[in-house]
Amino acid sequence: MIEEKDLNDLQDVKKLVDTFYTRVRGHKLLAPIFEERIKERWPEHLDKMYRFWQTVLLTEHTYNGSPFPPHANLPVNSSHFNAWKELFNETIDELFKGQNAENAKFRAAAMAEMFLSKIEYSRNNPFKSIQ
Repeated sequence: MIEEKDLNDLQDVKKLVDTFYTRVRGHKLLAPIFEERIKERWPEHLDKMYRFWQTVLLTEHTYNGSPFPPHANLPVNSSHFNAWKELFNETIDELFKGQNAENAKFRAAAMAEMFLSKIEYSRNNPFKSIQ
């Protein structure tokens, strides 16, 4: 029997991030986007993602920065964000169960929608900054 555990601490965040990005790196649609941008800097990226999700999900403020600018000019569309959300939700559902896990899926979906909206706005209004 698999133990049902909520997402409660930094070790859980690391498990989520490591599992999710392992899957991203093997995903036909997402892997090329991530590999093109991150290259050999995966340890640095993962550390930033630990701190980001620790801040977002556990309200332990370890991330400083603005998450949108690195995504602003990515060659992505709704299919990329849909794949990202699906992979994220599958990862959460396989690893965790509980209120924090559901909050993680909600927060990720809201962020994906916001990023997609900002990217599309930037493409349609190239002379207006939305950073």
